[in-house]
Amino acid sequence: MSTVRARVWRFTTEKGKAGAEAVQAVEIGQGPLPVSLAAMVNVNALACDLRKAVDQRVRDLEISLLLSYVIGDQGNAPLGVECAALDSSAGHIQRFVSECTGLGVMSAASEVLFDWTNTTGGLSSFDVLPGHLKGLYANTGVRPDLLYDLAAGPVAGEARGRRRRAKQMFPAGKGTQDQRKRLEKLAQWSARHGDHAYFMSWVWLGPGGVHVDIFLPDGSEALTVLKTGWIEVPGAATPWHFRVPRPDPRRGVDPAPEGDLVVDVPEVSGQAATRAAISRVGPAAEEAMNRAFSREENTLGTFAGVPVRGRWIRGDALGEARHEVLLAVLGERVEVDRHAQRERLAALSGDRLDTFLDGRLLTAVRPVEGPRPSWDRISAELLEQS
Repeated sequence: MSTVRARVWRFTTEKGKAGAEAVQAVEIGQGPLPVSLAAMVNVNALACDLRKAVDQRVRDLEISLLLSYVIGDQGNAPLGVECAALDSSAGHIQRFVSECTGLGVMSAASEVLFDWTNTTGGLSSFDVLPGHLKGLYANTGVRPDLLYDLAAGPVAGEARGRRRRAKQMFPAGKGTQDQRKRLEKLAQWSARHGDHAYFMSWVWLGPGGVHVDIFLPDGSEALTVLKTGWIEVPGAATPWHFRVPRPDPRRGVDPAPEGDLVVDVPEVSGQAATRAAISRVGPAAEEAMNRAFSREENTLGTFAGVPVRGRWIRGDALGEARHEVLLAVLGERVEVDRHAQRERLAALSGDRLDTFLDGRLLTAVRPVEGPRPSWDRISAELLEQS
């Protein structure tokens, strides 16, 4: 399992005159954050629009493209990036790579920091489900990326990424102007949605590998308990100050555009409304997985008595491949112990497989040197986590 260098910030907001908020961010510290390539592919493969037929050729191409730029390792080496190839790519391809990496790193951070698991709380994309729920979230303007349903309440996560050309991967001292501007917009989004809990991860891609700044708001009940035992270096004492104007209270939540997936939310507010809305779209997610399973022609075998279909995809969009990923769909949902899965991934050695199972979507990443692992070996390692 690869790692990224993470720098964690805690920030507080205090309402001031004219509705503005004073923001003070303090660095908690830095440390190695474990990130699984298989989990990164899994998160991005699930970020599709359930209202549409998912074209597997497009998804395969996206996975191949991502794995062509990102360099993983079976041990604990840092996650790397093909910087020369990234710099030669068009701007929208650079943004695709950085955003995909950002989503994967943010979800890894949520598991490490909040002890979030998909067996105890849901995960949704604002571009797929919650962003299209009538009367609950705005459909226009700034929106976060993912919605984590933690035990203490829903938390929105924003994943950003930038190419970093300086030798020092983390910008020195305080946060950057771009980070401040994005936190301002997220703070306004939060205020517009009843002071909704949120956090932001900001990935840096460069010659030093992948680094990430993680910004966590203080005072949020959902984020009161953080696991920071993995932090090695304490943070700087100098706080970072800026101000955020409050949004116009006259502006409400925009209605869903015609043709969007719309779920009527019961007359409740806050966390209950969010969870009720998410639960109502669960059947749509299962139906999407049913369609994906039926389209797969290659049967791999069974896992816990459930048939599994899928295929191997090579990360060779830039030439010779370094990685190959198995993308497979289970015939029905099989839950695994996410705590055990995370502990196993964090302790991966060269002779273990980087596999990740989330409900019905299974991903496994392997280096192209050597033979492909048999399905019996993959399923045996997965059963160790169940």
